[in-house]
Amino acid sequence: MAYVGEGMNRWAAVHVLDAARLYRLALEKGRKGARYHAIAEEGVSAREIAEAIGRRLNLPATSISREQAPEYLGQLALFASLDLTGSSAKPAKNWDGNRPDRG
Repeated sequence: MAYVGEGMNRWAAVHVLDAARLYRLALEKGRKGARYHAIAEEGVSAREIAEAIGRRLNLPATSISREQAPEYLGQLALFASLDLTGSSAKPAKNWDGNRPDRG
């Protein structure tokens, strides 16, 4: 698993079960035209994501340069160094995503 540079860029993340629960709540109780998101944090660093995947696959997480990214990550290299934080909008009222630990 690889991350670009120090891997400090962040990606917004939500556990799949939290996302499913929020979709259901929005469909059942949402207001017309309202926007909802299930992100309870600004984002998870690319390094943390690579390390978590590496632990699951028993592979080391490695830093690579921007120049190495296309060869190593293919088309994902276009996004691998972007800082994609969560929305600045507030989560849905009474929303408390309780996703399992990322590790």
